[in-house]
Amino acid sequence: MINHYIICSCFAWITTQLFKFFSTLIIKKKVDFTRLVGAGGMPSSHAAFTCSLTALLLCVEGMASSAFAVAFVFSCIVIYDATGVRRETGRQAKLLNIMVEEWTQHGSTANFGKRLKELIGHTKLEVTVGVIYGVIVGVAYYLLFLR
Repeated sequence: MINHYIICSCFAWITTQLFKFFSTLIIKKKVDFTRLVGAGGMPSSHAAFTCSLTALLLCVEGMASSAFAVAFVFSCIVIYDATGVRRETGRQAKLLNIMVEEWTQHGSTANFGKRLKELIGHTKLEVTVGVIYGVIVGVAYYLLFLR
């Protein structure tokens, strides 16, 4: 049995991660395998992942279905989290990394460990592009495979 909802969502996630990897390779001329699985960056793979599911459910089951309602709420939470909490966490990590670097340069012998990950959340543009791409993937999947 094929679960079209999982296939569609995973396709959206994988292709956004591949886009991040190849755009980093082309623009920065740097191979960065963390872009294949890491969070943050353009476009938001989390938004694309959840919104492709939401769009596919809308096309297949309609706006009144319980499954669509759950997916829609889930997508809203993911989008809010990406632009809110995770974005602020990344900004705080950047500031802390700067502070640790300055303390180390001024002779601090404290062991702060490795740098904190700064690319965690998304800008509104990154999430918007992820949402649009996810909706396109969901609708296209429906038109190509389920109609």
